[in-house]
Amino acid sequence: MSSALDRLKNLTNKISSYELTRKKNMTHLQELFVKIGINKKIDIFEEIFLFKAINLSGASLLEESLGEIKEGKYLQILAISYDKEAKIKSKNTSLAYFGRVENVDTDFKNSVVEFIIRYRFEKSFMTLEHYNSMLGDFGKTSE
Repeated sequence: MSSALDRLKNLTNKISSYELTRKKNMTHLQELFVKIGINKKIDIFEEIFLFKAINLSGASLLEESLGEIKEGKYLQILAISYDKEAKIKSKNTSLAYFGRVENVDTDFKNSVVEFIIRYRFEKSFMTLEHYNSMLGDFGKTSE
């Protein structure tokens, strides 16, 4: 019985840790939203989550080379939207353009990279919640 209780305590601690991290993440994400100027293109912060994804060109988002610049490229934030009714289903929208990556201040570039990682962190939770909800529908019987 004790091991089951210990597992439950560990799970509860992990979930509460994720929720605290998630809350802090959203605060930082909103600050970065303004700092890097996304608010000039999108008025309402929550609308960034309407995009399917947000990508970055000009700097690496890979764990082993996070933030490394790609010489000769342009630092740009691209949002991907999807419209199943449109002839061309996927659409890229530039949310911010900062010029040649090697000319961008390193601290600012790091803020841009941080914005993308923080966005993806929150978006992954939203996706998890969405699929969790969908799975719940399988257990329901039709009347």
